[in-house]
Amino acid sequence: MRLIILAILIYLAYRLLRGFKRSKQEIQRTPDGGVIDEMVQDPVCKTYVPRREAVRKVVDGREVFFCSEACASRFEKEKEG
Repeated sequence: MRLIILAILIYLAYRLLRGFKRSKQEIQRTPDGGVIDEMVQDPVCKTYVPRREAVRKVVDGREVFFCSEACASRFEKEKEG
């Protein structure tokens, strides 16, 4: 019984620490409590879009963000030709 309780406590501590780490890395808040998302730039049209709304593609082993599928397709066509 003690082993089960210990396992649950360790799991809860792990989830708590993981949540703190994620909140510092991924989510930033304004002084009034609003959420700020990281902005990423589309390499085709140079538009900035919120990271969570961007179209993501892996190109040459790195993640590239686009404002739309159209820009992602255009990027791939330019890369090929």
